[in-house]
Amino acid sequence: MEMRVLADADAVAAEAARVIAAHAHGAVAARGRFVLAVSGGRTPWQMLRALAGEDVPWSGVHLVQVDERVAPAGHGDRNLTALRESLASAPLSAGQMYAMPVEQGDLEEGARSYARALEQIAGTPPVLDLVHLGLGTDGHTASLVPDSPALHVVDQDVTTTGVYLGRRRMTLTYPLINRARAILWVVTGADKAAMLTRLHASDPHIPAGRVSQQHALVLADRAAAAGGHP
Repeated sequence: MEMRVLADADAVAAEAARVIAAHAHGAVAARGRFVLAVSGGRTPWQMLRALAGEDVPWSGVHLVQVDERVAPAGHGDRNLTALRESLASAPLSAGQMYAMPVEQGDLEEGARSYARALEQIAGTPPVLDLVHLGLGTDGHTASLVPDSPALHVVDQDVTTTGVYLGRRRMTLTYPLINRARAILWVVTGADKAAMLTRLHASDPHIPAGRVSQQHALVLADRAAAAGGHP
C-alpha cells in the first residue's frame, strides 16, 4: 500500500481527481473503457467536482456505486443524489452511470441484478478498474460495517445489509473489491487517525483492514495521518 499525505481535504480531493483521471486514460487506452466505483462522503464529492474539470476520456467512463442507502429517489441520504450533482458539469450520459436499484421492493433481487449489470460492463467475474473507498471512524468501508453478515459474503459481488445509522444498504462485497485493478482510499480528518493506523497495518479486526493492499493508494490529509505514517 502506498500512502501520500497532503495538506488538507481540499488538496486530497484535487490529488484524487488527478489520480482517477490518470487511471481513466490508462484503462481506456488498454481496454477501451474505464469502470470506476465511487463511495460517498464530503471529500469524495469535492473529488468528483474536481474530476469534472480534469482531462478525462469521458466517453469511455462507466461509473458504478460502491454502496447506497435504501431511500427514495432524490433523497438527501442517497449517495446517487450527491454523485449526480457533483458530476453535473461532466459530459456523462445517463447510460454511463449505474445506480444501485435500492428503490425496488425485492432488495436481494436488486443486488443480483446489479451484479449482472457489472458483468456486462466489466466481465465475468467483473473486474473493476478503480474502486474508491472511504474509511469510517468505526473502521467500516463501503457498507461493510462491524459485525455485519455482509462481511462474510464470499459468493456474491453485491449484497444487502441490515440497518446501519438508520438505513439498510446495498454494497459491493470483498470479493469484487479485492479483484479491482486498483483501489484508491481517500481519508481526511483527525477523527480517522486511529483507524488509518489500523488500515495501514491491515488489521483484520476492522472491515477496512480486510481490503487487499496489493494495488492500493491512500491519500490522506495531515490530520488523518497524525498517527505517524510513512
